[in-house]
Amino acid sequence: MSTTQTPPVLAAELAQAWADIQRYHPELPDLAAPESLIGESSSACGHELSFERLLHEAVHGIAAARGVRDTSRAGRYHNRRFLAIAEELGLDHPEEPHPSSGFSLVTLTPEAKRRYRPTVERLQRALKAHTAATSSDTSRTFRGPAARHGSSGGGVRVKAVCDCGRNVRVVPSVLAQAPIVCGGCGKPFRIPDIVGAVAS
Repeated sequence: MSTTQTPPVLAAELAQAWADIQRYHPELPDLAAPESLIGESSSACGHELSFERLLHEAVHGIAAARGVRDTSRAGRYHNRRFLAIAEELGLDHPEEPHPSSGFSLVTLTPEAKRRYRPTVERLQRALKAHTAATSSDTSRTFRGPAARHGSSGGGVRVKAVCDCGRNVRVVPSVLAQAPIVCGGCGKPFRIPDIVGAVAS
């Protein structure tokens, strides 16, 4: 399987899983850029891409459609309004809120697991194929500014840009695994060279 083909395949599977959620929750807006979830890493919304993570993002989508403010602290703290919508979508948070991220760490209820079982299995296969296609020897791979400073980059995001001027914040090691392609111009996002970074 070609690594250049895998991100579009995974993006298509993410879009299909999102459509599966929309069947049960028609007010959920369309997912504009499924590929943006592939490179995204956030401690507030979960590190790993999974169906649970997708359902978590769907909660944010429904909150936005309803005009509900479901987070605070720059999107890190997930409040009880987030939890109420999460429960509608089949997510549960059995413990007290986390001091910094609130109710962000949600899990699928048994009923949601049954409802979405075929979707979950299909997405897991696509994620497994994507991981197999994009994992390689990273000892010679550029991992961005975080690597130069002795950090793994887990959660440290930098600005990546594309040729049309759009930008995203991304963990450098995630961008090094596979290209993240701009939906506007079709070119891959890249981390620009930082002039004078070595001198500091």
